[in-house]
Amino acid sequence: MESIIVTYDLNGSGKKYDDLISKIKTYSKWAHINESVWFFKSDDSCAVIRDELMNYLDEDDSLFVAKLSASAAWHNTICSGQFLIDNL
Repeated sequence: MESIIVTYDLNGSGKKYDDLISKIKTYSKWAHINESVWFFKSDDSCAVIRDELMNYLDEDDSLFVAKLSASAAWHNTICSGQFLIDNL
């Protein structure tokens, strides 16, 4: 499985993140990195993941999906650094 990073902005007021977050949590070994940044494992392409997540966004929202293919560094993330070391 590939390491995936997803970041998003829900741009309208009163947006609910619950459905989007629930969908992200269906992927393998997910972690909440920062407020609108998530990590997980998947065999799907970035375009497939984008299309799946777009079902939970409005047209004015933004979304970025990428495969992590190199090393990473972090500080003060929401999830534990050990989780990232073990799962990147």
